[in-house]
Amino acid sequence: MTDFAKSYNQPLQQMHLPGLSIDRPREARGKDASFSDPAFFGNKTQPIHRWVPWIAGFSGEFVRQSIDRYLPEPGLVLDPFCGVGTTLVESLLAGHNTAGFEINPYAALASRVKANARHYDPQTLRYQISRFEGYFEKHINSDYEPFSSPPAGFRTRAPFYSPIVLRKVLILQDFIETIEDVKLHELFRLVFASTMVRYSNYSYEPSLGRRVSAGKPEITDFPVDEEVVGKLFEVEADIYWLLEHTGQLAAEPTAAVINKSFFEYVKHLEPANVDLVVTSPPYLNNYHYNRNTRPQLYWLGYASKPGDLKPLEHANFGKYWQTVRDKPLVELDFSLPDSDLSEKLQTLRGTRPDKGIYGGNGWANYAASYFNDCLRFAQGILYTLKAGGTALIVIGNSILQGIEFPTDQYFGQIAEFTGLEVVDIHIPREARVGNSIIQSDVRGEKAKDSHQLYEAVVEIRKK
Repeated sequence: MTDFAKSYNQPLQQMHLPGLSIDRPREARGKDASFSDPAFFGNKTQPIHRWVPWIAGFSGEFVRQSIDRYLPEPGLVLDPFCGVGTTLVESLLAGHNTAGFEINPYAALASRVKANARHYDPQTLRYQISRFEGYFEKHINSDYEPFSSPPAGFRTRAPFYSPIVLRKVLILQDFIETIEDVKLHELFRLVFASTMVRYSNYSYEPSLGRRVSAGKPEITDFPVDEEVVGKLFEVEADIYWLLEHTGQLAAEPTAAVINKSFFEYVKHLEPANVDLVVTSPPYLNNYHYNRNTRPQLYWLGYASKPGDLKPLEHANFGKYWQTVRDKPLVELDFSLPDSDLSEKLQTLRGTRPDKGIYGGNGWANYAASYFNDCLRFAQGILYTLKAGGTALIVIGNSILQGIEFPTDQYFGQIAEFTGLEVVDIHIPREARVGNSIIQSDVRGEKAKDSHQLYEAVVEIRKK
């Protein structure tokens, strides 16, 4: 039995979701219809999805559209980079079994809790909310000294929380430790993690940075309890919504959240067992997911010192520029016929040699590492996908040192190199924002006016 099969028996990694009659409008789409904009911001108002803000990924609408179009019968949907669980949630709502890989333990927690949404009793949750309100009011208005403490290894340039806010946060932590039910304990931890930056002296712009650096005032005081209770009521309402909009299937769909790199797929998945892959790997833009979730990783206990993040950095898809920039030379592990990828990397490598690790060689190392992982990713799709199955890969192009990399086209070439068939490359979003990467004088030449960032869906089929 594979680990994936075993995970069906693990309560915190599964969700038995009766199937579904969802009263959300869906457009009737033909096979040749274009994809909707996959941007994640659409999830901010959608039940279950709105529990956790996330900087990247795609919308629930995009996943629903994909499932409707490519998987009319119950099957297995895989997301190799599941983030906070959009694919998993939508697959369950549509009555399909689903599995997701995610190396970031905070994101994996979010996926697991959201996939377990059907298992939460809203009345029990309401009881715990009332308990928290009473607990907080009692202790905030006394000389109570919290027994919880900030994570010792968490360091920021300025205090993450003001003294007043910190005390409120620690009282919240004390309360969470009184919750004996394991699933509810995880739910409260996730609610804290999803709101914790909101009342800190930091914000996402889109990377995590000080509020004052973004022209915002520091937060000296904040109604932490109201923010947390508001999020909990939102969760409660969504659980009621889910219960009201679920019917009964002959077979109940199940989700497995695997807190590992997808490159360990052989250990967890049977070959040729997946009907549909819907995913979005990290883009070639060096967005540092682990550093931007440092507050959550430390406060949730997944990290206690900087070295704890190193394994995540080195296991990340495509690595990070910071991890490969000072290597002498990282080359492609393969040679693509009829492709200019190697030449493009050589051009990049020769730019701005006077800048040392900030010049072209460091960025070429990063790009070569990224495309090497694209090959491993395509091989994983070939291994896991059934014959005739489809993979939809949401990916954006990139601009490094003023040089454009049409990542979607290169990934398509790599997929075909492994034996997969590229059916089409769709462009649902012709313009996306990426100034933090392409317009930085430190990271390279500014992008040319003719360069435009876009987002693509690479449609792949296993022959």
